[in-house]
Amino acid sequence: MEKAVDEGGHRPVRRGTPAGEDIWSGTWVTERLGVELEGDEDLPALLGLALRRNPKRAHLLVSHVLGKHVPQSPAVVYGHGVALGRRVRELLGDSAHDAVVLGYAETATGLGHSVADGLGVARCLHSTRRPVAGTATAGGFEESHSHATSHLLLPEDPSLLAGEGPLVLVDDEFSTGNTVLNTVRDLHARYPRGWYVIVALVDMRSPADAGRLDEFARGIGARIDLVTTASGTVRLPDGVLEKGQQLVARHERASGGGSGAAASGPVAQFPAPLEGASGGGSGAGASGSVAQFPAPLGGDGGSARREADGWAGHSGARGTARSAPTGPRPAGGLTRVELGWPAGLPDGGRHGFTPAHRARLEHALPDMAARLAQALPADAHRVLVLGFEELMYAPLRLAHELERTTRAEVRFSTTTRSPVLAVDDPGYAIRTRLVFPAHDDPADGPGERYAYNVAGGGFDAVVAVVDSAADTPALHAPDGLLARLAPHTPQVLLAVVPSYVPAPQDAPERPATMLPEPLRGPAFSSYAPEEVGWLLQDLSHVTLEAPTEEREEAVQSGGAHYAESLPVEYQPSEQYQELFHAALDESAARLAHAVGVVTETVLAERAPRPVLVSLARAGTPVGILMRRWAQHRHGLDLPHYAVSIVRGRGIDANALRWLAAHHDPRDVVFVDGWTGKGAITRELAQAVEEFEKLEGVTGFDPEIAVLADPGSCVRTYGTREDYLIPSACLNSTVSGLISRTVLRADLVGPDDFHGAKFYRELAGADLSVAFLDAVSARFPEVTDAACAEAKDLLSADRTPTWEGWAAVERISEEYGIHDVNLVKPGVGETTRVLLRRVPWKVLARAGAGSDLDHVRLLAEQRGVPVEEVAELPYTCVGLIHPRYTRGATGADGRAVTR
Repeated sequence: MEKAVDEGGHRPVRRGTPAGEDIWSGTWVTERLGVELEGDEDLPALLGLALRRNPKRAHLLVSHVLGKHVPQSPAVVYGHGVALGRRVRELLGDSAHDAVVLGYAETATGLGHSVADGLGVARCLHSTRRPVAGTATAGGFEESHSHATSHLLLPEDPSLLAGEGPLVLVDDEFSTGNTVLNTVRDLHARYPRGWYVIVALVDMRSPADAGRLDEFARGIGARIDLVTTASGTVRLPDGVLEKGQQLVARHERASGGGSGAAASGPVAQFPAPLEGASGGGSGAGASGSVAQFPAPLGGDGGSARREADGWAGHSGARGTARSAPTGPRPAGGLTRVELGWPAGLPDGGRHGFTPAHRARLEHALPDMAARLAQALPADAHRVLVLGFEELMYAPLRLAHELERTTRAEVRFSTTTRSPVLAVDDPGYAIRTRLVFPAHDDPADGPGERYAYNVAGGGFDAVVAVVDSAADTPALHAPDGLLARLAPHTPQVLLAVVPSYVPAPQDAPERPATMLPEPLRGPAFSSYAPEEVGWLLQDLSHVTLEAPTEEREEAVQSGGAHYAESLPVEYQPSEQYQELFHAALDESAARLAHAVGVVTETVLAERAPRPVLVSLARAGTPVGILMRRWAQHRHGLDLPHYAVSIVRGRGIDANALRWLAAHHDPRDVVFVDGWTGKGAITRELAQAVEEFEKLEGVTGFDPEIAVLADPGSCVRTYGTREDYLIPSACLNSTVSGLISRTVLRADLVGPDDFHGAKFYRELAGADLSVAFLDAVSARFPEVTDAACAEAKDLLSADRTPTWEGWAAVERISEEYGIHDVNLVKPGVGETTRVLLRRVPWKVLARAGAGSDLDHVRLLAEQRGVPVEEVAELPYTCVGLIHPRYTRGATGADGRAVTR
C-alpha cells in the first residue's frame, strides 16, 4: 500500500509571491493560460511556471531549489536533498543500510545523490541517457512526459539492484506517477522487493493519479511510501496543451524564432547587457537578442513595452540578480582549472556511488574548491558554478564548498537538453536562455542544449564544470557553450572532471536482464525515437555488401547463409521513383483502411494494450502505422519494437528474452507487412515453440498480424487482396534507412542481438517518413469504414486456408522448378525478387492494372520476361532462377530475404 508521509488537503495557492519577492514567477503563465497551483502555501517558494515545446505537456514546473534551470545557493539546493534523505533514514530505520537510492536523469541526479548523503549509509545510482561502451545495461524505462524519454541503468556492480532492501526512487517532481510506475514495474519484475520509497521535492499528482499509485502498490504486494517537501496539484483548464503550444509558437515567431544554435535565442537582456554584447548582434553575441512578446490578455501592454525596451527594473528569477559587470574583459577570458580530482573516484552515480566514494570526495573537496577560488578574479563577488546535464552532484558539491569557504555569493545551476521558452518578465521562471550545440557526442545524435537564467544574471565569473567526455571541440567552438557564456561574464573558468568508466566485466555469460536497450532514431534509423525501438545491434561500421551474383552463388553452393551478407542497396531511377509516388498517391487511402482494420482487430481480439513487435524490416513501417492508428482512434501510446527473424535460424532469441523481461509475453503481437506463401508464418511458430521449450517462458502468440494476407495464412489481417503496398517498392529508403538484418558468428555472439546497418548516407533519398505521413493523413476519412469492416471480420470465419501455399506448389511443378522456395507469390515478394535476387521470369495475372507498373519497369530493366497467366490466384508471382550458376540463386531453399 502507499503511505503518504506528507498528507493534507489541497488548498488554492494565492497568486501572490513568496516573502521578499515582488511577483511570483508563475504569474505570467497563470494570466495567459489559467494554469494554477493548488496545495501547500510553500509551493510558490519552491516552484515557478514556464512553457515549452513538448507534445505531451506544454507547461513546465520550474524548481527554485533544484539547481537546474534557476541559479540558486548551493547550500539551499544541497540542503533540500539532504533534509529529504534524513527523513527517509528515519522512515527506514535499520533497513536504511540495505537501501539503494535511484535518481532520475537528468534533473534529479544531483537530488538523488543529496538524498543518499542524507541517508548516510545507502549506495546511489542514477539513470542515464548516455550509453557507455563495454558496460552492460541492467534495465531501462520510459519517462512519459519528458522531452527525452529513454533511461538506462548502468551499474558497475550488477548486484546493486538485485538486493531485497528498500529502493528509494528520487525525482524532482511527482506529477502523474507514470515515471515511477514504469521504473517499479520494470525493476520489480526482475528484482522483486517489498519496500519502495518515492522521494520528490513536490508531489503534484491529481487525486486520480494518487489512487493509481495506491492501486499499483496493492497489485505488486509491496509497500510504497512517499516523502516530499510540499504537495499540491496543477489545475489545468480544458485545451491548455493546445493553447500553450500556440502561445509558444506565437512568442517564438515574435522573437525571431531563434531556435538554432547559432542564435542562442530567444534570450532577453536583463538586467544590463555587457559592453559589446548588443541586442542585435550575431554569432556569440547574438545571445543577447531582446525577446518581445504581447501583453497578457486584458493587460495594458506595459509589460510588453518594458520587455521590448530591455527593461531591467526587476530583480532576477529568485530576486538575487544584479546588473552584469560592464568593465572590459581580460584578454583570453577562459581559464582552465585543474581540480586534482582523486584518481578512480566516480564523477557521479551513473555506474554507482557508495558511502566510501562520498568519503573520498569530501576529503578532497577543500583542496579542489581552493583551486577554484584561487583562479577566480580577485574582485569576483558573484560566481555561478554551472554543471553539465546529468553531471550535477560533483559541480554542486564543489559549489557548496566554494560557498562555504569564500566570501563570494555563489550560485549553482546546470545546463540541460530540455527546450523551454524564455520570457523576460519577473512573473516568468525562465528569463533568459543560451542555446548551444551538444558537446558530448550524444547517442541520440546532435541537438541543441540550453543554459537558463545565466545571461543577465550579474555574474562576475562563471565556472563551467563538465566531464571529460564533454570536453570536446564542440564545447570550445565559436557557437559552443563557452563562447555563449563569454558575453555575459568577464571571466569563464572551465573545470573538467574525469569521466568514470567501469572496468570491463569478465562474466562469461550475460543474463537477459543485462541485454542492451533498444536502438532508436535518429542515432539509428530515420524514424522518430518514439515510433520504434530496434532490438538489434548497429553494424554500420562493417562492410557487408557484396554483388548479388557472388553472394547468391555462395549461398546456393552451401558456402554461406544469406543472412551473413547484404545485397548492394538498389538505387531507383527517376522513372521508378515517379512510379512509387504515383502508387502511393493512388493507394494511400486503401492502405490506411487496411491499417485500421488490422489494428482494430488486434485491439479487440488480441490485447487491449498490445506490445507491437514488427519483423524487421518489412514489418516495421506497418508496425508504426498500426501504432499511429491506435493513437489516432483510441489515444493509445503503444510500445513498438522491431526484431530479426532469419529463415532456417528462427527469430532472435535474445530479443524474445528482452521482451519477456520488460513486458508480458501475452501482450506481444508480431507484425509483418504481408504474407506470400506463409513461410515466415511457419518459421515464427516453430521458433517460438523452440524458445519456450528452452527458456521456460510461455505466453508468446506466434500468429502474425499483417497488412495483407493474399495467401490466406493468418487470421489477423487488414485485407486478403493482393495489391501493391508501396513500401515494398523500395529497400532501406522506405524502411527508416535500415538494412536487412544480419546474423554472422564473428559479428553476433550468443548474447547479442542480431545486427543491421543504418545507411545514413542515403538520407537525401529517404522516403520513410513521407510514406508513413501519406498513409496516416488518410486515417480520418477511412475510420468509419475500417471500424465497420473490423467489426464484421470479428464475427467471420477467418481460418487460414493456406491456398497460397497450394498455388505455389502447383506453379513449382508446372514450371519445372520443383522447389517452392524459388517461387515468390504476391506483388511484394515479386518486387523483392527483382530488387535483390537473380530472377528468372515474372508471372502476371491477365488484366492486372497499375499495381504492376513498377514490376514491369523493373523486369524491363533487368531483362526478365513477364508472362501473363489466366486464373492466377495472386496478382503476380516472381520466379527465381532454378540453377545456382553465377547469376542464379536460392536452390538451397534458405535464401529468403527479409
